Amino acid sequence: MLKLFRLISRYAKGAFFVAVMAGALSGLANAGLLALINIKLADKTVLGVGVLWPFVALLIAVPLLRVLASYLLVRYSQRAVFDLRMQFNRKILATPLRRLEEVGSHRLFATLTNDVGAISQAFVDIPQLSMHLAIVLGSLAYLAWLSLPMFLVLVIFLLVGIVSYQLPIRLAHRRQYAARQETDVLFKRYRGVIEGTKELKLHQRRQRAFLGSLFKSGERIQKLNVAYATIFTAGASWGQMLVFFVTGLILFLAPFFVADLTREMLLGYVIILLFLRTPLELLMGLLPSFTQARVALEKVEDLGLQLGQEGGIALHRIEDFRALPEATDERRLAWSRLDLKGVTHNYYRADKDASFTLGPLDLTVRAGEVLFLIGGNGSGKTTLAKLLVGLYEPASGEVCLNGKPMARDELETYWQQFAAVFSDFYLFDELQGVGEDRLDERVGFYLEKLQLHHKVEVRNGALSTTDLSQGQRKRLALLTAYLEDRPIYLFDEWAADQDPVFKELFYHQLIPELKERGKTIIVISHDDRYYEVADRIVKLDYGQITLDKPVAEALAQPLFEVAGSS
Repeated sequence: MLKLFRLISRYAKGAFFVAVMAGALSGLANAGLLALINIKLADKTVLGVGVLWPFVALLIAVPLLRVLASYLLVRYSQRAVFDLRMQFNRKILATPLRRLEEVGSHRLFATLTNDVGAISQAFVDIPQLSMHLAIVLGSLAYLAWLSLPMFLVLVIFLLVGIVSYQLPIRLAHRRQYAARQETDVLFKRYRGVIEGTKELKLHQRRQRAFLGSLFKSGERIQKLNVAYATIFTAGASWGQMLVFFVTGLILFLAPFFVADLTREMLLGYVIILLFLRTPLELLMGLLPSFTQARVALEKVEDLGLQLGQEGGIALHRIEDFRALPEATDERRLAWSRLDLKGVTHNYYRADKDASFTLGPLDLTVRAGEVLFLIGGNGSGKTTLAKLLVGLYEPASGEVCLNGKPMARDELETYWQQFAAVFSDFYLFDELQGVGEDRLDERVGFYLEKLQLHHKVEVRNGALSTTDLSQGQRKRLALLTAYLEDRPIYLFDEWAADQDPVFKELFYHQLIPELKERGKTIIVISHDDRYYEVADRIVKLDYGQITLDKPVAEALAQPLFEVAGSS
């Protein structure tokens, strides 16, 4: 729980502190009203007005302070929710790609939707916590003033209640954490429903088995949530019972043990303790929110994306994100060669239940050349491409630009040298960050060239639709890459989903055009009939470079005598 409050303290500034203080003052004012009521009840004269004006003042202060706390709370909580989600998105972008792939999109989505919301809810509940805590503390202070001996007895029972409440809290936390773990599994199955709808419709047995596993996950989450909610309720009921128990002790037994006990003291204790049932119940009702936030924070940290941690992300305030659109400077690096020197990369392959090692590799890419990466499926071509563009970090070896190793602080500038269309590309429906000079006109020209003008229109940099076939979507992705106008282009199996007309257009028109513009082009391809377009061919087999020659020499020998997949 300490980590959660440390995180909250990083955001606890300005309006948040005012909301907390307003809530606390409202709670103290409530306790003050109770004390004045008790003083008036103890007054022998019916017409006495000694506490009238303080009572009226507190009566006005309580709603005003509560409204102020509520207004600041709503304003702050909405900001906190937005800020945390923005920071988490930024954190994802700052996390190495390999780590994100290991985590899985379903876990990231569950964290973004469930966990950040749970943490944000804890922010919302802090002022409420402060108000009810202030009521309790103020009331206890008044009880101590009434009778110190009885207050000491009360404190003993409170300590017993707090200690005994920790057991159900821990049991509830375990079940809540187990429910959150199962939620990751459930989100993975939700993704299967959405992305595998066609396959599930066509295979009834698979559909029933899949729905059975989905049901089991949902049922387990339901049972765990019911269990932890019941445990919390049982704990709250124990707390209420303890209040009545202590009230009964004071009412029936205190007169025998406290010598100077007066009727006014007894009346004050009974009234205050009965009143404290509500704030104590509300305090206990807030505990599940903080427990859930604690579980959520643990899940976020399990992903290696620690919110609020220095170094990973420098942006913490909404104002910082508002400034982001102005950060448009993309420095071009003057380079003549890009070298991989003894580079290796390791990763786990679930389909083989084994680790795969790429390299060690020595490879040079020269400015202005067209390089084709070929090889069987699973030979490491895409992994090599991600190493070249800097999305993967080498396990060993160096990536050098003009003979100089790339430093970590230069990586973001290095990324800006590449425009890429990967086989698992994502197509954005807005052409953001690609320049605004006659953008619609330029996009219209390329849409016509790629024969998409009858399907897609562009207005103010937004595409009218991306609901297209895979081949057409790849053409839109290619259009975006063209507009980026980067020094180096990477195409990962771009032509795999294209018909012969567009394969011809890609290899014999678009690639030569890019080369004429001085671009460096790296193409991952199985289209051996178009290999002559390359300046050089590099072949991978089982994670090793088995051929690296100019195209004429490479084509003079059989390239696929043996299947080269791993």
